[in-house]
Amino acid sequence: MSAPQPTDFQTGDLPQPDIIILTYKLHRHYHMGSEVVRALRGVDVQIRRNEFTAIMGPSGSGKSTLMNMLGCLDTPTSGEYWLNHQKVSELSDDELAKIRNKEIGFVFQTFNLLPRATALHNVELPLIYGGFKSKARREKAEHALEQVGLADRMQHRPNELSGGQRQRVAIARALVNDPSILLADEPTGNLDSTTSQEIMEVMEQLHDAGQTIILITHERDIAAHASRQIHLLDGLVSEDFATEKAT
Repeated sequence: MSAPQPTDFQTGDLPQPDIIILTYKLHRHYHMGSEVVRALRGVDVQIRRNEFTAIMGPSGSGKSTLMNMLGCLDTPTSGEYWLNHQKVSELSDDELAKIRNKEIGFVFQTFNLLPRATALHNVELPLIYGGFKSKARREKAEHALEQVGLADRMQHRPNELSGGQRQRVAIARALVNDPSILLADEPTGNLDSTTSQEIMEVMEQLHDAGQTIILITHERDIAAHASRQIHLLDGLVSEDFATEKAT
């Protein structure tokens, strides 16, 4: 499988139907006192629906900035970002918040679970904000926990779960809104190697079921689970290739 070619896209055109993420000449500059930090220097990336992509790069490469752009947590200095055929690079903060809730499921290395809430209630939280009624919330949350293999742990609180189980709850919470993309930022950063592999197996199963996944990581063995790797260096894409998982 070859990676989509960003050069096929010209500004003003709509992305192809199977392209769920497209960045075009994406720049992000930060002013640090009198200095201008050029975190992204014109990043062109296309990601197809149902791809499992790992984004890698050393500290200062721009991968965290790109993650913030893809997650609609920040806006570019210049360039375009299209998510699920909507141009989001020029939206207001309120519009971006709606896109984040609807289109993106976030998974972080720190889990971010409510300590006194059960696994089920933690997973329900995004649905409460989305205005779902109680029965619908419970059904969707139960299904999400079943997807990550925690059907028998729904009433357990975080302190009654292992680190791997807590991350599975976090993944279920990210999935519960049926997002267009699952954006995972160092999801195994707080886990031992055995548990990390278990979490990546969950990611692979979700990908096999049709989920588009973008994984931010600095660990090569974790990135190897993805079917494609994009490497950043000095704010630009230095490598973009299919892995053995793509064959």
